[in-house]
Amino acid sequence: MKTTIKTASVLAFERKLDPSDALFFAGKWENRSDPNAWKPILVREKSVRGTISNRLKTKDQDPLKLDAEIQKPNLQRIDVAALDPETDTLKVQFSLRILPGVGFPSACNNSEYQAKLVNVVNAYIEANGLGELGRRYAHNLANGRFLWRNRIGAEQIEVEVGHIANNAAVATWHFDALSLSLRNFYATGETKQALDSMTDVMAKALKADSALFHITAFVRIGRGQEVFPSQELILDTGRSRGEKSRTLYHVNGTAAMHSQKVGNAIRTIDTWYPEPDELGPIAVEPYGSVTTLGKAFRQPKQKFDFYTLLDDWIVGDKNPPVEQQHYVIAVLARGGVFGEKEED
Repeated sequence: MKTTIKTASVLAFERKLDPSDALFFAGKWENRSDPNAWKPILVREKSVRGTISNRLKTKDQDPLKLDAEIQKPNLQRIDVAALDPETDTLKVQFSLRILPGVGFPSACNNSEYQAKLVNVVNAYIEANGLGELGRRYAHNLANGRFLWRNRIGAEQIEVEVGHIANNAAVATWHFDALSLSLRNFYATGETKQALDSMTDVMAKALKADSALFHITAFVRIGRGQEVFPSQELILDTGRSRGEKSRTLYHVNGTAAMHSQKVGNAIRTIDTWYPEPDELGPIAVEPYGSVTTLGKAFRQPKQKFDFYTLLDDWIVGDKNPPVEQQHYVIAVLARGGVFGEKEED
């Protein structure tokens, strides 16, 4: 008699991609190979006078009232970060630790469910390996997706990825980031060979061996140009007059990008959701959420969300299509708490 397996009420997975914060430095393009030629980019404060530009209510659209409003100063204090007038290149540096055991829970209160889950994950790895995930992670390092807005309009971008062991570089790969697309994961020639080599290391790390990478990106954007570290979320919305309207993230004064934002870029590998041609890859999320668009691309009604696919695979004994299996394993690598609430 077949035993029905129920989803565990406690089910958690640790993330397998663990990036550090990304620090910002300034220097000259021709000094890329000289580590001593780069100085930290400091976050500084600027006071500006803005204009009234918000959408007006109907009662405020009277010309006299608008003229009166425009005469009022819209004073703002904001944080900014920029290159010095004599430097033309942004250097972004962070580390990435890849941890082993993808797909194996860190907490599970149902032994039968865990045994079935482990068997399913092992069968997936046996049939497909972890090369598809590793290849896409590697591509997002090589194309500089983690630079976000700093990538836009850059003249040149060079990305250097070093595989570190015992505090020394075991292998180093160099990429022309602008030659690689943000919309697909294809490469040719020497670039493909370098990506294949890095993919092998990442796939092995996800399966059984941890691996440490040091990533450095050089972004030639022009002398004195503004750069864009992470912006801090100020939860207290009751901002009083004179407080800063924009606060940038820094580490001991050095402009930086949150590790969460770096990680989001690296796991932007999901092209398996319905109709991906228009938007391209999105970050791996249980419901395919893209907060900037206010939309979930993996709706439960379509049965493409993570929970439906996982339950069909583990509890329902229905193998999803291979591309959706890639997605489920990628969500497990992302980590999170996925247990099902027990009924009262």
